[in-house]
Amino acid sequence: MSNDITIARGAKKLPIGRIGKLLGVEAQDLIPYGYDKAKISSHHLASLKQKKDGKLILVTAINPTPAGEGKTTTSIGLTDALRRLDKNALLCLREPSLGPCFGMKGGATGGGRAQVVPMDDINLHFTGDFHAITSAHNLLAAMIDNHLHWGAETGLEPTRVAWRRVLDMNDRNLRQIVTGLGGSGNGSPMESGFDITVASEIMAILCLAKDAHDLETRLERIVIGYKRGRVPVTAKDIGAVGAIMALLRYALLPNVVQTLENNPVLIHGGPFANIAHGCNSVIATKAALKMSDYVVTEAGFGADLGAEKFFNIKCRQAGLAPSAAVLVATVRALKMHGGLSLKESASVGYGALEAGLANLGRHIENLKKFGVPVVVAINRFTSDTSSELAAVEAYCHNLGVPVSTCTHWAEGGRGAEDLARKVVDTIEAKPAEFKLLYRDEAPLLEKIETVAREIYRAERVDASDNVRAALQRMEEAGYGRLPVCMAKTQYSFSTNPKLVGAPEKHVLQLREVRLSAGAGFVVGICGDIMTMPGLPRHPAAEGVSLNADGEIEGLY
Repeated sequence: MSNDITIARGAKKLPIGRIGKLLGVEAQDLIPYGYDKAKISSHHLASLKQKKDGKLILVTAINPTPAGEGKTTTSIGLTDALRRLDKNALLCLREPSLGPCFGMKGGATGGGRAQVVPMDDINLHFTGDFHAITSAHNLLAAMIDNHLHWGAETGLEPTRVAWRRVLDMNDRNLRQIVTGLGGSGNGSPMESGFDITVASEIMAILCLAKDAHDLETRLERIVIGYKRGRVPVTAKDIGAVGAIMALLRYALLPNVVQTLENNPVLIHGGPFANIAHGCNSVIATKAALKMSDYVVTEAGFGADLGAEKFFNIKCRQAGLAPSAAVLVATVRALKMHGGLSLKESASVGYGALEAGLANLGRHIENLKKFGVPVVVAINRFTSDTSSELAAVEAYCHNLGVPVSTCTHWAEGGRGAEDLARKVVDTIEAKPAEFKLLYRDEAPLLEKIETVAREIYRAERVDASDNVRAALQRMEEAGYGRLPVCMAKTQYSFSTNPKLVGAPEKHVLQLREVRLSAGAGFVVGICGDIMTMPGLPRHPAAEGVSLNADGEIEGLY
C-alpha cells in the first residue's frame, strides 16, 4: 500500500464550497483559504444557536506506546463509516503542531485510507491559527517587558513575572533563557524561557471560549505576574487585550476541510494534552452539534489524560454531555503494556497480550465512572493474528462492552462500518447518564486527589508544603472552584513512563501547581513534564523535502 502522503496527494477533493453546502453553510459564510480549506463566518455560527444538538461521541485510547494506537485514524474512519450508513455525521479534530510534525511523531491527519486532506497544508501552517496564537502570546510578553521598562505603574515585580514566550517548534535550547542583555537600552536582564505554542494559555483560552465576548473576558483574566503581597496583575491591567483580540480575529473561527471520502471535517485549535486539556475548540464542537446528528471528536493521549480532561474541563465549562465513548486499542500496544518491546510486539505473544489487557480494562472502568457507555475499537494491524484479535474481543465481551475490529486504515470508512453500527446501537439502547468526577466546590487538593485515586489508582498524592501553600493561596484569591488539569506522562497511569499496564497503589508526585486563570483551570504538574519538547537524535525533519515538482515528501 502507498504511504500516507502519496494517498493524500491522489485524493479527489471536492471544492471547499461543496463541502460547505454539505454542512448547510452558504458561500457568503465561507471564508476560503484556497481550493480545499475555509473558515466558517461568525455570522453563520451565530445563526446556529436555536438548532437542536446532535449526539457527541468521544474517541479516546489506551495509554500510547511506540507501537501506535491510531486514535485520529479511527476518528476519521468512524466518521466516514457513519456517513456510509447515511448518518449525518461530522468530525471535529485538533490542529497539528509543527513541533511534533518535525520531531518524533510526524504528521497528525490520520493514515492510510482514513485521512483528512489537504494533509500537507493541515500539518504545515494550515490557515495560520497557530501563528496568530504565537503572535498574540508573544505580544503580551513584549508588552509586559515594556511595562516593566517604563516603571510598571501596576506595581508588577520583575521577579514575579509568570508569563513566558512561545514558539511552535521543538527547541530545547530555549527552555530557559535570559532576556534584556546589552545595557539598559535593551531592557533589564530577566530569566525567562519558551514553551511550545500548544502549551500557551492563549491556546487553551481560544479552545475553551464560547464566542468572541467570552474570549475577551478570559484574556482579561490572564495573570501575567504579581505585585507586592502576591496580588495578581492581569493582561487587562496593562492594556493588552484589545490588540490580542485583533490578532485572534480569524483564529477564533473554525476551519473546514474534508476526509479522503469527501466528508466534512472541522479542525480547530490544538492545546497540549499535558499542560492543557488537549481538545479541539468548544466553538467548533458546539457548531458541529448544531450542524449534524452525530459529532465525532477526540481528546489527546490516553483516556487517563485526554478523556478525563475532556469530561472534567471541556464538558464542565461548555455544558456538553457526551453520548458515548469509543476506546481505541491495538494488539501490538496491548502486548507492549504486557511487557514486550516494540520489536517484539509484532510477534505472537499471548502471555504479554493477556497481561496488557489490564490497561484496556482500567480505561473501560474509568470511562464508565463518567456515566458514558463505552465501545472498544480494535485498530487492526497486518501483523495481528485472528486468535489475538479473538482474545481481545472475548475480554471485552466478558466485561459487557461492545467491541469491533476495524480495518479503516486499509479500507477507509468501509472498514469501520461495524464499529459505526455498534456506536449508534449503543447510543440508542443505552442513553448516557453523564456525570463529573468531582464537585466545583471541592478544595483544589481534593480534586487532584480524586483524579489520582479514581483515574490513576494512586495510593496517595505527595505534595510539598510549598505546593500546598500555593493551592491555598489560589483558593484565597477566588480560584478554588476551578477544575484541575493534570500534567503527567502519557505513557502510564503513574508518573513513571516505564510503569506500563495497570499499576496500582503508586504515589503521585505533585511537583508544582500553576494557575491558568484565563483558561479557567489549575495545572497540577506531576513528575518530569516538559512544556518545550526537544528533538530526537534523528528528527522527522531529516526526512522532509520538496521534490522536483514542488511537492512535499516525507511528511507522514
